[in-house]
Amino acid sequence: MGAVPRSALQLTAEEMREAGYRTVDMLVRHLTDEEAPPIRRATVGAMQELLGRAAAEEPTPFAEVLAGLEGDVLPYRARGDHPGFFAFISYCGTWPGALGDFIASAANVYASSWMESAGPSQVELEVLGWFKEWIGYPASATGILVSGGSAANMTALACAREALVGPMSDDLVAYVPDQAHSSLARAARVLGFRPDQVRVLPVGQGFRLDPATLQRAITADRTAGRRPLFVSVSGGSTNTGSVDPLAEIAAVCREEGVWLHVDAAYGAFAALTERGREALVGLELADSVTLDPHKWLYQAYECGCVLVRNGTLLRRAFEITPDYLLDAVPGEEEVNFSDLGMQLSRTSHAIKVWTSIRTFGVAAFRDAIDRSIDQALLAQRLIEESVTLEITSPAQLGVVCFSRRFEEAEGEHESDAMHEELIAALERSGIAFISSTRLRGRFSMRMCIMNFTTRDEDVAATIDFLANEPVARHPSPPPAVFEPHVALERGWLGRPRVSADELRLLPLFSDLDDQQVGRVLAASSERTCVKGDAIVVEGDGSRELYIVLEGEAAITRGGEPVATLGAGEPIGEIAALEWGAGFGYARTASATAASAVRALVIPAGRVDELVREIPALGERLRAIARSRLHRP
Repeated sequence: MGAVPRSALQLTAEEMREAGYRTVDMLVRHLTDEEAPPIRRATVGAMQELLGRAAAEEPTPFAEVLAGLEGDVLPYRARGDHPGFFAFISYCGTWPGALGDFIASAANVYASSWMESAGPSQVELEVLGWFKEWIGYPASATGILVSGGSAANMTALACAREALVGPMSDDLVAYVPDQAHSSLARAARVLGFRPDQVRVLPVGQGFRLDPATLQRAITADRTAGRRPLFVSVSGGSTNTGSVDPLAEIAAVCREEGVWLHVDAAYGAFAALTERGREALVGLELADSVTLDPHKWLYQAYECGCVLVRNGTLLRRAFEITPDYLLDAVPGEEEVNFSDLGMQLSRTSHAIKVWTSIRTFGVAAFRDAIDRSIDQALLAQRLIEESVTLEITSPAQLGVVCFSRRFEEAEGEHESDAMHEELIAALERSGIAFISSTRLRGRFSMRMCIMNFTTRDEDVAATIDFLANEPVARHPSPPPAVFEPHVALERGWLGRPRVSADELRLLPLFSDLDDQQVGRVLAASSERTCVKGDAIVVEGDGSRELYIVLEGEAAITRGGEPVATLGAGEPIGEIAALEWGAGFGYARTASATAASAVRALVIPAGRVDELVREIPALGERLRAIARSRLHRP
């Protein structure tokens, strides 16, 4: 027989080795470059100039392709493995884990059916077994490795719905704290939850959800004839690292027959440490848990995980066997991971986890997590010792938030601008890269320390820069002061008879042009209440915005008086504003007419449109909402 012709897509064994050696050498140079900054940005134009070209018809030598990646692609990115990378959530992978990923990709592992992937499937079962043991889950629990926390949260919500009710129904309600990850909103939207079917609940002290707040919201929905289905709380929030009171919330969920999910994508693997286990008490009581090995278990992207306490429910939610897959139906003791999640075709995320943990041992990961917690506490101590910095959220797991006292700044807007310039200056210095957030409406710098390459001196240098770097003032015009105004005249059929000039006398609309005022009036109607009428009810899912034109409304929270609102003041702005994906807060307080009340009413959907079209209106409403949301 003659020689079998070789495809143009095939390489010889020697060519494969040479390409592999070149690739490893390039990666080692890249990963050990101590001069590289934590992030290097580039404009779209610059990237198009470097890389914009048509796909070549003829082959390009691999050495040239690799040189392009090394010189024109990899330098322009964030370096999650840089010792000063403290922004967002750090992503610092291990080399054995990366090689595990390379093995899975080069072997092109199909990790969906036992028949086609017995070895990789058993590796995944071993890894899942470790995770269950670490968080205190029973051996009978079931799980699957997925692309990340977003996919894990969606898988959990879908499993809960299928397990408790089956098909989507208009009366189902899900609950999340306002510190929840945005992926939960996305999951709810994709799975068919309408804006009025997700309750966003305000957190309390320490940015943790008060179980009483959850209980009130569930009670309000049951009273209204709705079916509470799903509660997701944080096992280490992205914003502050806070952990909700898991055991107490689990008790509420058990009593109410509601599925409890803990999004512990960030914090779950802290359970390997003594302090982490203490912070995460109650995690083992959840019906489902999200974990992200590509965060605090130092794995390369992508690698998330969802575990479900009742192991049969995950399979029931996702198992489908068409005729063309009958050959791959698993035996009694076999597992097809395609039956446990959304993907049919999937690679192995487990090989890299298994490889890195086997190589280093669990103790090495435990020590790295403990060191990160220690360094967050070090950052907190240095901030507290500084005369220019102050804590806005103390170290929780590996996250600490703080701000700088810009005494010379005139107002919040200028202080915010100076903080933004300070963060940009830190990035330009090459020392470190941090991100920002808002806590209780206040601009905060945020350090997330979870990188095993970070040294104490990297933390100290970052805090020293932020405490002492000179920042020029950024004067800006002060925001409009909110002052109640007198009522406006009512037109017939409930529409407000208000001219553009008259509406501008209300502080919310003070600097709108004629077209913008016209849009507000077109979106509005009028409501009249007699004394004692309920305008909004705490815990309810309604989201209209009211602006009082005449009379007064009494505001109560948990039955206790909070405030009295009069002419010109908004009611319900917290619930009216979108939190994410079209979802918003449940009503955080009740408003009752203390006298006859006449109010301008804007429906929730129109509020979202108006704040997008009229930024000044959105800014004012959000400022009022922030001040009221966290009012004692």
